Amino acid sequence: MANYMPLDEVLMVIALASYVVGALALLGYFFTHEAWLKHLGIPLAIAGCAAQFAQLVARYELTHIWPLLNLYGSLSLFAAMSVLLFLIFAFRYKLWFAGGFILAMAALFLAYGVTWNEGVMPAVPSLQSYWAKIHVPLVVSSYSAFMLAFVLSGLYLVKYYFERRLATPAAVPVGAAVGIRNDTPHIAAAAAQGDGTAQWLNTLPSLAQMDVLIYRVVAVGLPLLTLGVITGAMWAHEAWGAYWQWDPKETAALVSWIVYAIYMHLHTRNQWRGLRCAWVSVIGFISIMFCYFGVNLWISGLHSYKM
Repeated sequence: MANYMPLDEVLMVIALASYVVGALALLGYFFTHEAWLKHLGIPLAIAGCAAQFAQLVARYELTHIWPLLNLYGSLSLFAAMSVLLFLIFAFRYKLWFAGGFILAMAALFLAYGVTWNEGVMPAVPSLQSYWAKIHVPLVVSSYSAFMLAFVLSGLYLVKYYFERRLATPAAVPVGAAVGIRNDTPHIAAAAAQGDGTAQWLNTLPSLAQMDVLIYRVVAVGLPLLTLGVITGAMWAHEAWGAYWQWDPKETAALVSWIVYAIYMHLHTRNQWRGLRCAWVSVIGFISIMFCYFGVNLWISGLHSYKM
């Protein structure tokens, strides 16, 4: 009798393939601005995201076990929500230039998650709670928002430091720039003189625009993380009898929350907007990755995935 691949695994393959090809297409669009690459990448991103959510539903229907209780399911949702949030912001704010990086990271995290597929195993008693269906999606969705903010922050920093490098006595005169308002005049001037890198960077939104975009994404992620921490405390009280136990995961999540709360506060200060806040966003995502992987895989605790 022939062995058929389960539906959830078929959908996972479709999602991974869509993300990989879509990432290549949108990265190509990022560097070349060939419109057909964008028109290829967008449907692939949508198809991969849809396949992932369908995969999570199929896995639940096939196993009758909530699929987000292990690293395989968690990373699957992380990748899916990262692409979904990107698509929402991209359609609203024309962020297609960031799509290749988002899809590439989603594919990498999803591929790593597949290595943690341990088949069908019932959850331990402490995880068999309705809070699992509330807490995990909230926290993972916040991580996804912070990943998008991280990509935008990285692009902000690349453009900022290239502008600063050009702003030297030997740089091209600013007067060579097109006479429009621009917070990177040296890039605009170099682009007008045929500098390929400057022409590429000049197609990105202005630094001020990217700063606002980063802020809006973090403004989505922080409330999700806040609700995630609160519902996690409620779940902990139900499972272990205490709202907070200074478990390594709880502590790491609190540190990440503080970093992004600092970001939101500093962004209200004009002198901190832009470069400094972009670096805080980068540091925040590093703390999120440590909270997600470092604590769960390398440090023993109530949230450890590794036995």
